[in-house]
Amino acid sequence: MVLLHQPTIGDALVARRLITASQRDWALDLSRVHGARIGAVLVASGLVRRVDLFRVLADTWGYTLIDLLEDEPDPDLLRGLDPRTLADEGWVPVRRVGTRSAEGPSVLVATSDRPTPALRASIEATLGSRVQFQVTTDWDVRQALHVGFKDDILERATMGLWARDPARSARDTLFPVQKAVLVLVLLAIVAGFVLAPSTTAITLLAAVSLGFFFSVVFKYVICLVGARRENHVLVTDEEVAAVDPRDLPVYTVLVPVYREANVVADLIANLGALDYPPEKLEILLLLEQDDDETIAAAKAADPPQTITLLVVPPGHPQTKPKACNIGLFFARGDYLVIYDAEDKPDPDQLKKAVIAFERGGDDLVCVQAALNYWNATDNWLTRMFTLEYSFWFDYMLPGLDRLGLPIPLGGTSNHFRTADLRDLGGWDPFNVTEDADLGIRAAALGRSVGVINSTTFEEANRAPVNWVRQRSRWIKGYLQTLIVHSRHPVELTRAAGPVQVASFALLIGGTPATFLFTPPLLVLFLASFVLPPSALGGLFDGWVLWLSLFNLIVGNGLMIHISMLGAFKRERYELVPWAALNPLYWILHSIAAYKGTWQLITKPHYWEKTQHGLSTAGPAVPDDAHARADAEPVAG
Repeated sequence: MVLLHQPTIGDALVARRLITASQRDWALDLSRVHGARIGAVLVASGLVRRVDLFRVLADTWGYTLIDLLEDEPDPDLLRGLDPRTLADEGWVPVRRVGTRSAEGPSVLVATSDRPTPALRASIEATLGSRVQFQVTTDWDVRQALHVGFKDDILERATMGLWARDPARSARDTLFPVQKAVLVLVLLAIVAGFVLAPSTTAITLLAAVSLGFFFSVVFKYVICLVGARRENHVLVTDEEVAAVDPRDLPVYTVLVPVYREANVVADLIANLGALDYPPEKLEILLLLEQDDDETIAAAKAADPPQTITLLVVPPGHPQTKPKACNIGLFFARGDYLVIYDAEDKPDPDQLKKAVIAFERGGDDLVCVQAALNYWNATDNWLTRMFTLEYSFWFDYMLPGLDRLGLPIPLGGTSNHFRTADLRDLGGWDPFNVTEDADLGIRAAALGRSVGVINSTTFEEANRAPVNWVRQRSRWIKGYLQTLIVHSRHPVELTRAAGPVQVASFALLIGGTPATFLFTPPLLVLFLASFVLPPSALGGLFDGWVLWLSLFNLIVGNGLMIHISMLGAFKRERYELVPWAALNPLYWILHSIAAYKGTWQLITKPHYWEKTQHGLSTAGPAVPDDAHARADAEPVAG
């Protein structure tokens, strides 16, 4: 929010009977404590409407207030201007005025900041014309830019990454070279089966078994490394309590929602629990234009003044990352975090992220908070989901972080330096796991991603069909990410290093591969018991048999073990026995993997929507959640 702290603004508001003297004094005291402007405090607390504040500001500055919803900017004046500059500087040209003046025409400019001589000189240099000022709200400036530059902003959000570097975008599934390599590999396999079927089958089985083996062992070792780092990037409660609110930066929170009318009210309540000065919070609720029900629910929830409803215009692809890119364009915070509609983050998470960034150095572009579930005991699927997330975020990611390996981000609770995120190109709207892709892209460009000891609680998917829809999208996105970042392997190896590239291949490539090859390996193993060796062409002779047995028995045992570790870490001991069902859970993954692979071929950019709000449990967090901070004081 661009507001100027005026010594007289509080008195002016009292004089107009918009607030009481006691409310003015409370706001002044809080503005000193938080290092914020009194106007921002009053608006964030709900004591003053934004439009009333800016009307008083305009009077104080000696100008009039203009409503840009009624007095829309002239499109001709916007042509050729950079919307990014206008958004950063908080102004927009409205229309030409004073055409009969001896000095020539002027341009009426609406600004949400105080018109100063320096601002006037800067705008006149940009427009090449004299300007006259009127004051408007910061929301009006944003809305005017959103409407006036709709096509340009949408183009940047959709095609920005592809335009700057096509090789890092998933818009084209396969580049010509990749298609040629794929065709050659398939032809070689076909030729092998024609000329030497038994040898070819054994070679393929051995390759699959080795890949399975290395992928599972890699994950297990990384989790053991993570287990030795119980408190990764530890930020203590004492450090959080010692943070001076005056030093806290403006923080942007992006919340993309689509067909989430049933959880909007809970979402607003969860965001209201964040322990962060509300006048330094900018919350952008990203809504799709065709989602009338959610838009209506969001308006009906009467969100506080810190929440902006930002409607995303239609266009292909209609994905979460495209919406986030539009939010990124308008973001004013020094830092930025993305939350999903059903998220309930630890209240002190933003403060912990700020501390982590201050420690992490200039290369640290993102920190990832852990994700877990508040409805873990709904049914067997939510229990398995919770076990999986517990080992992934409590052991796997800390292990990768400790070893300096690329970290595929989760879909929520990613905290960024806003400027660095823009430098990376934002999210890829054509990649359906834009989060994992962004983490790998950061590593490929020499940036680092860390993790913090904070948790965001979500709703675990309890319906198998809904779960498969969600997981098939994730696996398809992993395959997209693998394809994108393997286009220039030599360049990737030089930039990231051979160890990081091997980690990327085993994690991003190995994860879907293990799910894809689990059913055929299991079928072959069972067939070996009922069919004579001659019927299988000697596939299970020698070391291939023992490796397959290792994958089946020891490999599943290792995954069961790390699932148990995750339950112990969270002190959710009732979930430990359920880890034994991990092999069955993998079969469900395999179903999702085949669906995701098929969609990669038929409709690669299609976003499978996950339905939320299905849980029968209440949205309370488990006992292991961090203690909640006291709420902000409320002015009376």
